[in-house]
Amino acid sequence: MRYTRIIGLFVLAAGLLAAAAASTADIARIKDIASLQAGRDNQLIGYGLVVGLQGSGDSLRSAPFTDQSMRAMLQNLGISTQGSQSNAKNVAAVMVTANLPPFASPGSRLDVSVSSMGDATSLRGGTLVMTSLSGADGQIYAVAQGSLIVSGFQAQGQAATLTEGVTTAGRVPNGAIIERELPSKFKDSVNLVLQLRNPDFSTAVRIADTVNNYAARRYGAPIAESRDSQEVVVSKPKTADLARLMAEIENLQVETDTPAKVVVNEKTGTIVIGADVKVSRVAVSYGTLTVQVTETPQIVQPEPFSNGETAVQPNTDIMAMKDGGQVAILNGPDLRTLVAGLNRIGVKPDGIIAILQGIKSAGALQAELVLQ
Repeated sequence: MRYTRIIGLFVLAAGLLAAAAASTADIARIKDIASLQAGRDNQLIGYGLVVGLQGSGDSLRSAPFTDQSMRAMLQNLGISTQGSQSNAKNVAAVMVTANLPPFASPGSRLDVSVSSMGDATSLRGGTLVMTSLSGADGQIYAVAQGSLIVSGFQAQGQAATLTEGVTTAGRVPNGAIIERELPSKFKDSVNLVLQLRNPDFSTAVRIADTVNNYAARRYGAPIAESRDSQEVVVSKPKTADLARLMAEIENLQVETDTPAKVVVNEKTGTIVIGADVKVSRVAVSYGTLTVQVTETPQIVQPEPFSNGETAVQPNTDIMAMKDGGQVAILNGPDLRTLVAGLNRIGVKPDGIIAILQGIKSAGALQAELVLQ
């Protein structure tokens, strides 16, 4: 009876360890790690004018295209501008951009971004006049118009100027109306192509296996196949509706996998270390040399009743200090141990970046080092 209890305790402990390992795994829905190929966005662009600015628009001499666009717009409205010259600074030429969402239908609205092209100092308080937005094929898919929302502001006086944020760019919420739908039809597709946002063979195979396990119970046959590290093709069963099929499989949970990677941004000193990064046993020594130069010039006065002149005698003190220099042994079988070992040396982020580069050169960093 005692041996039976001991065996039962071992089985219970093994079950708890397996449950703990499963809980630490990265579980995500398919809709969060993959996107539908037929459901991608399309970029739109257009050229327009912003009017109603308080003297912060383009100077028509420095930006002649603004003058030409304003004259063309007035001429289309039936107003002749020949022989006249305008020096108004309440108009600015802008580029208008937007993302056309998938399956968008005519009549729906979307947000647009507006950015100045000329020498306008601020777009605050302006109104975007009717601007057509075209796609890469040259077709017009939306028309934008409305009041701009600019987050930045600028205050200027005679001797000082205060600027916060960007005043030459803004947004028009729901400012564009879709006039043309995309030619592709979702219902006419014969399969679903899922594209992983982070390509990985292990994750792609797990997505296919998860979908096939569900399809075996729901339709009686596997329907998914992983083509490569980024695409998983799901065939449509004869008795299934494509939209309902996508709704069913996008909420399936999959255990994701990511390659070991260390991302370093030397400009900002940012270091991002992945969870699977490991470091082989390696010894690291870090020391910094600080050189301080101090200039204390001295004024030398001539003796009384002499014909000498006051002179400046330079006096320079140079002091060199060397900090650190201790040797530490790093052995990072997991992320927590690696971070603790780097913190134990007591270096700053720029020093950690140099250490990681040295460890990678030594072949002890079992991860990809990405320098930005």
